[in-house]
Amino acid sequence: MANMEIDAIDRRILAILQENGRLSNQEIAERINLSPSPCLRRIRRLEESGVIRGYVALLDAQRLGLGLLAYVNVRLEKGGGPTPSPRGDVTHADLFRAAVQTWPEVVACYAMTGEMDYLLRVQVEDMAHFSRFVQDQLLHHPSVIDVRTSFSLDKIKETTALPIL
Repeated sequence: MANMEIDAIDRRILAILQENGRLSNQEIAERINLSPSPCLRRIRRLEESGVIRGYVALLDAQRLGLGLLAYVNVRLEKGGGPTPSPRGDVTHADLFRAAVQTWPEVVACYAMTGEMDYLLRVQVEDMAHFSRFVQDQLLHHPSVIDVRTSFSLDKIKETTALPIL
């Protein structure tokens, strides 16, 4: 979908919702000095266009016992070509991407430029949990040929809010 026109009022609505997605339409309307009906129309338009993808609760990993955060660089096998399947050719990347979707420890996965193919953000209980994940899942995957890990020592900044300019 093409970028939709977002004006200053839409941006204020988005900033408010990023700060607190549980506010009522009435509360948002009051904060932007707009009556509730046009405010709701704007929010619905932002939702329908996909600018607002959804509403979630943000959980505290530490309080859930998931105290170890790792960033894992993964390199996949390049040679050998695609694997035949009834639906056509399936590449190493296709197989890896499908596997990542089934691994709950992977909370984010990005295709990357450079030496490595993917960057995984992995949230686990502790080093033993991480070791099990790497040994039983990641290194067990047939497409993976190299893994390099960095562990987070301290959280300096973490936000889900996008810069609304």
